[in-house]
Amino acid sequence: QVQLVESGGGLVHTGGSLRLSCAASGGTFSSYAMGWFRQAPGKEREFVAAINWNSRITNYTDSVKGRFTISRDNPKNTVYLHANSLKPEDTAVYYCAGSPVYYGSSRSGYAYWGQGTQVTVSS
Repeated sequence: QVQLVESGGGLVHTGGSLRLSCAASGGTFSSYAMGWFRQAPGKEREFVAAINWNSRITNYTDSVKGRFTISRDNPKNTVYLHANSLKPEDTAVYYCAGSPVYYGSSRSGYAYWGQGTQVTVSS
């Protein structure tokens, strides 16, 4: 059973940066596609970014393009989300997700989910 544990969330001011991490265990991380999603209070969980197993394919939702970067370190079984120029509308619980197949932005394609890490951006 694959387990995903997020970390790195916190409270930052507008324009600040955070690096979210997601550590994987219990599976073959290096073969999985990974994604980041987020859910703000009262809203649906939405796609943020995705990366395929060898980092050759990445995908971002329009609202974070140019500000967020997804990356992975397969020997460390970890995927990262580098979030820069944060805005109050980025406030949400951020979840990482994994799948044996690359589904990009499709939430239903991801089989494994972490518990989430809170990101709060103050204005």
